[in-house]
Amino acid sequence: MLNGTSSAGKTSILTELQKKLPQLYLLAGLDKFLNFLPESYFKLPQWNEVMGLSNRSGPIGDVLISGMHRSIRALLDSGNNVLADQVFINSNWVAEAASLFSGCEAYLIGIHCPKEFIVQREKDRKNRTLGSSALQFDVVHQVTEYDFSIDSSLNSPEKNAEIILEFLKTEVAPFAFQSLSKKLEFRQPLG
Repeated sequence: MLNGTSSAGKTSILTELQKKLPQLYLLAGLDKFLNFLPESYFKLPQWNEVMGLSNRSGPIGDVLISGMHRSIRALLDSGNNVLADQVFINSNWVAEAASLFSGCEAYLIGIHCPKEFIVQREKDRKNRTLGSSALQFDVVHQVTEYDFSIDSSLNSPEKNAEIILEFLKTEVAPFAFQSLSKKLEFRQPLG
């Protein structure tokens, strides 16, 4: 699972990882689950119920993300390999992911980049809510720890995927979710 702000390049990196990994991996990231929502929820005022002001979650977002985490765990339990991304704007999201994935061979990878880089990428993409990445910048990595981290601004998505693959080849056992599960208490979202 890759974690970083909106426009940090997570989806592009996941797409490259999916191409480069020798086994079949499913993509089950945040955008795929957000796309389950009716179109009206991508506009105010309904968006506040999902992602609040982009740096905190709303009640619908909490239930949706819990469903995403549980769906990913079900895919894993069924024998699927999964690549996912997340924007951890809620410490309870981190706690739930840690509780669900701490018993799996699951890596948590931080996708960092300078604020000015993500703000410009967000403007260039023209399909994001302007200001989201800046609001998430100080929140998204606040409660997490990582098995591995990269600065996505330094390389192309292809190269970033290669860097992550090189890390995975070291066969260092994942520890981030296990460590986080000991530190954070998950509270069931109201839904």
